[in-house]
Amino acid sequence: MTNLSNWSVVIVDDEPENIGVLELVFRFNEIETHSVESGVDCLALVDKIDPPTLLIIDIQMPHMSGYELLDKLRKNPRWGHLPMIAVTAHALEKDRDKILNAGFDGYIPKPINVMSFIDEISTILNTLEK
Repeated sequence: MTNLSNWSVVIVDDEPENIGVLELVFRFNEIETHSVESGVDCLALVDKIDPPTLLIIDIQMPHMSGYELLDKLRKNPRWGHLPMIAVTAHALEKDRDKILNAGFDGYIPKPINVMSFIDEISTILNTLEK
């Protein structure tokens, strides 16, 4: 399993309640978090911080969707290689395929299972390392 002690995660979600749950799970596991409520705020944030371990991105947000944010981040040489995982209420099989085909490295449906969330992320990251 990936070493959690050096993780840094950027959370992008327009719902403060969702951010709160994700932050709680990450902080319980002693993982540093940076949270923003829009894609625009994410782009401003990533220019100010060291590259994180991964980004958790909601798909359906106003002004800039998770897909649009993913596209902008992937085009930036500083951020394009980072793991980006969609966490979204879009839970149909066709949605999963669309998310992965768009270039996300993984997909976790909402509502998240707080007991298995870190394991799900670790599995995605371990798959990328192979």
